[in-house]
Amino acid sequence: MKSFRKILRSSKGASLIEVLIGLFLAGLVTAAIFELYINQHKQWSIQEDRTEIQQNARAAIDELTRTVRMAGHALPIGLSAVEAFNTNPDTITINFVEDECQAVLTAAMGSYGAALACDSQDLSCFYDGQWAYIFQPDSGGGEFFEISGVDSANWLISHTSMNMSKAYPKDAIVLALQRMKYFIDYSDSLHPNLMLELPGQNPAVYAENVTDFQVRYRMKNGIMVDVPPIVADVRAVEIVLTARSAEPDPDMPSDPYRSQVYTSMINLRNLDI
Repeated sequence: MKSFRKILRSSKGASLIEVLIGLFLAGLVTAAIFELYINQHKQWSIQEDRTEIQQNARAAIDELTRTVRMAGHALPIGLSAVEAFNTNPDTITINFVEDECQAVLTAAMGSYGAALACDSQDLSCFYDGQWAYIFQPDSGGGEFFEISGVDSANWLISHTSMNMSKAYPKDAIVLALQRMKYFIDYSDSLHPNLMLELPGQNPAVYAENVTDFQVRYRMKNGIMVDVPPIVADVRAVEIVLTARSAEPDPDMPSDPYRSQVYTSMINLRNLDI
């Protein structure tokens, strides 16, 4: 019993200085771990931003490349393959006929609301709700209209009369014409978007967080221009697209958004004749 009491009397606790030193060292270790976590999380966020930018912009420019390459495909005389607007950021409209889908009126329309008679022709490429283009080959004039029904058995194409401004004569041509307009929408300054507008439809977001869209045209003489004087002489289209991160980085006050630039040079094979 005496020896046990002696042991208790001889045992000493930690001094205040030792406790403070222990707390200081524990604080250093905790701070180092926390700083490592913050750095790792920041690097992960940066990589996530870059991946999102790459996926968004790369998908957009790849689709744009395929669309622009189709410019002028099976277009009739009088319709332009490309419509250029040097608006900075630029605007471009691409026109082409999808799958060479067309039909010829075999009888004149009795009125501007009458169905389109296309006797003995394959109308399987037309469908309800599709926007098509009708024109007179001799005059070059035409317009878009929405198809409301296709009667393949009787070779008739119906439409909403409000979409047709006049009655077209025999031999007028109906085309499944694609008209695709691309431009930047800055209505939301924090999230500018590349937009796609189709005939008769409201513009839709094509690619998010795209801040700039520049288009230049290489003519057959090799000169690069912002707006081609003669569209038929265009041989290639250069697209430069700038995409940025969806959210700002507080550690980058001068330029808080990460951005990347993508460029594509597209040869117009349908105009190179």
